[in-house]
Amino acid sequence: MRYEIGEYVVYGNNGICQVQDIANPGFSGVDKEKMYYVLEPLNTKGSRIYSPVDNSKVMMRSVMDEEQAEKLIEEIPLIEELWITNDKMREERYKEAMVTGEPVEWVKIIKTLYLRGKDRERQGKKITATDERYLKQAEDSLYGELGFALGKEKAEMESYITDRIRRQKI
Repeated sequence: MRYEIGEYVVYGNNGICQVQDIANPGFSGVDKEKMYYVLEPLNTKGSRIYSPVDNSKVMMRSVMDEEQAEKLIEEIPLIEELWITNDKMREERYKEAMVTGEPVEWVKIIKTLYLRGKDRERQGKKITATDERYLKQAEDSLYGELGFALGKEKAEMESYITDRIRRQKI
């Protein structure tokens, strides 16, 4: 897929970026014939990412639109958690899910870690550092993109989603 200047994309774990240019950066050691997307991450204004237009190593996709965001929120209750009992395998699965850059995978992580955290709380235990790290990554990614698509602040998204799901059940 080819992106246009001004378009917003999700690029790897960098979140939402705006395509600032499509050009050869002219750095030494860079193939002068190769074209690159010049991306500016929204969460780090002023920084630049140069990604080859033909890059297949890092996930890059269009940001979801308002309709897709609303549909995803509507489907959250139907999305299944990731139940893996082995800690090493679970962390590997979280890592894989984050790398896909797919919002449904982020929802799976959030739902899993929310329920796992509640379970640990009942046992008098705290959430593990690994779980906390992946929960924060998944929430930042999901809430950032949903907020962007819906024209809301990332900080509003958790309560917005909870309210929407609650109203669905009535």
